[in-house]
Amino acid sequence: MDNILETKIFNVTLERLLLNGGQTLYMVGWSLLFGTVIGTALALALVLCRKGGLAENRVIYTIVSVYINVVRSIPFVILLVTIMPITRAIVGTTIGSTAALVPLIVYISPYLARLIENSLLEISPGILEAAQAMGATTPQIIRYFLIPETLGSTVLGLTTGTVGLLGASAMAGYVGGGGIGDLALTYGYEKMNTPLMILTVVILVILVQLLQLSGNALSRKLREHR
Repeated sequence: MDNILETKIFNVTLERLLLNGGQTLYMVGWSLLFGTVIGTALALALVLCRKGGLAENRVIYTIVSVYINVVRSIPFVILLVTIMPITRAIVGTTIGSTAALVPLIVYISPYLARLIENSLLEISPGILEAAQAMGATTPQIIRYFLIPETLGSTVLGLTTGTVGLLGASAMAGYVGGGGIGDLALTYGYEKMNTPLMILTVVILVILVQLLQLSGNALSRKLREHR
């Protein structure tokens, strides 16, 4: 009888792990995708519109820079609660993995913007001057010079951002966002299930290690083929 009970508990736990693990991958994957697109656009605006940039515009630069600094200064848990009305307006609810995407995207895009900006600023001014001398337009410079030249360092930045996003997605479980964080809180902390809490920590550590190793390997390969 005890063996049957233990088997059922194990099956339930495994089922919850797979479900919540899938929710975490869902939140991180989509947030990273949209966050990278928005973050890249913000980073390009900063680089192009800064003083001495290809499309210098101090007004746009200041607005974008202030927005990024303001959002980055807000802890994710506070941001999560603060923009709930916006989340409800966009998604129709503030509960669930899909609803968690809104604050996650708002949180990660400015963070990635700064990382990508740093990568773009590493490009030698001589490369851009040569591109301009050849008659390349600003969109062409972005497509054929800025982005290709910074792919390696950008991948490292995205890897760092993904690790931060993984931690944020775990905190999203605090407000019913699902994922591994929700599993640790609902089935671990609230039910005093210490082994389950330790297991979730181990899973997160393993995910971070895999992400970092993959990012480092991809970045190295891109740098070698540049």
